[in-house]
Amino acid sequence: MSTTPDLTRAIWVKSSHSQGNNGQCVEWAPTFASGIVPVRDSKAPHGPALVFSALSWSSFINGVQSAELPTT
Repeated sequence: MSTTPDLTRAIWVKSSHSQGNNGQCVEWAPTFASGIVPVRDSKAPHGPALVFSALSWSSFINGVQSAELPTT
């Protein structure tokens, strides 16, 4: 049995911070399934995606928004 989720039906959303970055976009599927959040590079939509637990993704976003994470 595979533990890799089938992302073929995921509805991808581009990050609102990806505008004007020459295609340097991050997409995520916020409503994919309860408890997980897939994330991918929009330039490679058929490439690999990272899958995070909803709690981990939320912690990451909170860290970015509060500037707790280094930018370099």
